[in-house]
Amino acid sequence: MAFHFQNNVLVCSPLECETAGEMLSSMEKARAEGADLVELRIDSMTFSHISQVHKLIQLRTLPAIVSFRPYSWKNSSSGDSNINTCLQVMRLAIDLNVEFVEMDYEVASDVNMAEYVYNRTNSKLIVSSYVNGGKPSMEKLGNLIACLQSTGADVVKLVINVHYITDLASVFKMLAHCQVPLIALAVGSRGLLSQLLGPKFGGFLVYGSLGDKTIPGMPTLFSLRHVYKLEYINAETKVFGLISNPVGHSKGPILHNPAFRHTGYNGIYVPMQVDDIKEFFRTFTSTDFAGFSVGIPHKEAAVGCCDEVHPLAKSIGAVNTIVRRPTDGKLVGYNTDCEASISAIEDALRERRATNRGASDASPLAGKTLVLVGAGGAGRALAFGAKSRGAQVFIFNRNYERAKALAHAVAGKALPYENLERFRTENVMILANASAVGMEPNSDQTPVSKESLKAYELVFDAVYTPINTRLLQEAKEVGAIVVSGVEMFIRQALGQFRLFTGGLAPEAFMRKLVLEQF
Repeated sequence: MAFHFQNNVLVCSPLECETAGEMLSSMEKARAEGADLVELRIDSMTFSHISQVHKLIQLRTLPAIVSFRPYSWKNSSSGDSNINTCLQVMRLAIDLNVEFVEMDYEVASDVNMAEYVYNRTNSKLIVSSYVNGGKPSMEKLGNLIACLQSTGADVVKLVINVHYITDLASVFKMLAHCQVPLIALAVGSRGLLSQLLGPKFGGFLVYGSLGDKTIPGMPTLFSLRHVYKLEYINAETKVFGLISNPVGHSKGPILHNPAFRHTGYNGIYVPMQVDDIKEFFRTFTSTDFAGFSVGIPHKEAAVGCCDEVHPLAKSIGAVNTIVRRPTDGKLVGYNTDCEASISAIEDALRERRATNRGASDASPLAGKTLVLVGAGGAGRALAFGAKSRGAQVFIFNRNYERAKALAHAVAGKALPYENLERFRTENVMILANASAVGMEPNSDQTPVSKESLKAYELVFDAVYTPINTRLLQEAKEVGAIVVSGVEMFIRQALGQFRLFTGGLAPEAFMRKLVLEQF
């Protein structure tokens, strides 16, 4: 099929199916979901005769990469038949002028393939190799690429098994400096970044999975086309992202990426599954990596990673936003959780008392009791915020020592977690859940029973997946004011966006987006 590649970066969907019919059906799905081309992994098929592969290639409705991986090139107990089938498929694909054929290095350099590889006319040759784990050095990657290129490859491909996100630093550097078209596919849950940032660093193509056949560490075609919109990404694009573990629940990408495009800011926001935050910042030092949201469990450790920390964040002892200052590359830490959560609670209390017409400038939290569940980063933000507004703070946390440390910092009081159910004070009480209790996939859980919720005027839940947690549902049923974690999420994200871009955040646009998408 005649085809001219016009995009800066190609989006390819790998297809593994048992039959030619399933391959063709999946190809149609890939086309509908935005793939430029598909990789037909012929080794996943069961076929009795090569003519079935011939027919599949002829009936393709998208440009294709034809690949076949023998189980083992050397000393295979499955015999030479597997290797012979591989050679047969590769020759057929070249004869049929398929757009790309992909071969392992051992196949491409085999004497039986040499003539076909040399005499091909229209098919481009991708030669691939697998790099198993560790942090590959630039020298090792460079030598490997030179070896692959020696086969006459038009494009070289490295499949890298990454254990940590920091393993990707040398991959990005190689993508940016490689003189031959390069595909870098990092596999595993921490490999997602290799595809999302491929266009920035000069990758030849990126992979996206079908929506109904997701692959760990691989973005879906839908997200590539509609969330990240790779056609907007170039070498000058600034990288922002959420540093967290786990990271899969994050809604940040569906908020920040459209907001960047709406304001004309050249940025991309990506999830970053980080195990060791200090090692992350020791590794990713480039000004390309311009800003970060910080999530569970890194908010407190993030303080020690910053060159400078905003006074509020320093007093809280937790950072949820880090910006790399463009003038000197220094990391500056902020906390947008505090104002976001407290202002959300205050506004809900004021709304209930709209009849008072704001007779007082004092915070509606003044003189009340804030009952806080959780003493991590979000809990610390809530505790310091409530104290600054004149509330009395009582802290319940499964780790009692952490609760005591936070209580001491805000002149509050820590109580054993088991006492939460029966706790009462003379003052009006506000409940704030800053723990992960009730978060998906454990959305049937709640930190406080429905009966106990009758003691509270307002219930706030920092959890926003799901939006309507069991805690909020039951609080509403007993007549309490409820404030969703989504409201805190919107407000802290607006604060982060202003810090990321050094400008204004499109509040109406971002709020509408969250309420539509969540």
